[in-house]
Amino acid sequence: MNIKYFSWVRDQIGLDEEQIELDPKVNSVEKLVSHLIKNSEDHSKALADISLIRCAVNMEVVNLNHKIKNEDEIAFFPPMTGG
Repeated sequence: MNIKYFSWVRDQIGLDEEQIELDPKVNSVEKLVSHLIKNSEDHSKALADISLIRCAVNMEVVNLNHKIKNEDEIAFFPPMTGG
């Protein structure tokens, strides 16, 4: 799975992106977030309030219940403002 981070999420985690292989039980965005938080202090800080962060799977904004697979591209980013 390719995970990309944008804006202050990227800054707090210290990575633009990372490749990980997940256990099949980690099959939703919510479970992915929980997995990342448990395994890294930086991820824990950046993803602590998931209500402040948007997620896209394969370039489509999704909710936390969205199902994911190891082949997916996941992106975490703060809400965008218009202008």
